Amino acid sequence: MDREIYDNMREIEQTHWWFVVRRKIIADQISQLLQVNGLRILEVGCGTGGNLEMLSVFGDVIGVEPDEPSRLYASERSGIEILSGYLPDGLPNFDSQFDLVTAFDVIEHVEDDQSSILALKQLISPGGFLIATVPAYPWLWSSHDVHHHHRRRYLRGEFQGYIRAAGFEIRRATYFNTLLFPPIAATRLIRWLTGGVSASDDAAPPGKLVNAILTFIFSLEQKIIRHLNFDFGVSIMIVAQKSIH
Repeated sequence: MDREIYDNMREIEQTHWWFVVRRKIIADQISQLLQVNGLRILEVGCGTGGNLEMLSVFGDVIGVEPDEPSRLYASERSGIEILSGYLPDGLPNFDSQFDLVTAFDVIEHVEDDQSSILALKQLISPGGFLIATVPAYPWLWSSHDVHHHHRRRYLRGEFQGYIRAAGFEIRRATYFNTLLFPPIAATRLIRWLTGGVSASDDAAPPGKLVNAILTFIFSLEQKIIRHLNFDFGVSIMIVAQKSIH
């Protein structure tokens, strides 16, 4: 991603409705899935480190990030070791595998997504888990994707296929950011039909009132998604397990 995207993320990821609620949803998934602390956790593509504090609740965390300024910022802010690396073939060598590997909105950035999923699998201990999120629906492609250097958006079945092809057992596969899907989809379709061009969705943070409203609406999904999979949404989340054999 461009420098301005990383710098903007640094400023907004602790308060912006999208980052705040996504962390809560992911934390719920980890709590339900593993129900233990003291895990060995790796976040691949940790950016400016907004998820590290949340993940550290569940165990010892290491991050991997290709962007040097973001890597240094995340390490200084969190006190967590952040190593240089990139998918699929530029990851560090680790002494042991991890109980949980995460890739939050990372795989859509890499040219070879299938090889990247296989590389993530090699980092996971037998019986361990991968949690990955990616943007949904190719037809939702917008200037946001261009600004963030996305290479693709996915359908759930398509992304599940890549995860299964890597040898994982899928435990959860759900869309999310569903309650806000209608206005987001409508806005992007209108821009496409009218030829409008806009900046990244997160380039200009919403005002406090709007941010609070969007946080409230998105937060309603947190309880629902504990029990149900959504059949549409702006994003996709996959929870997958590596075989113990």
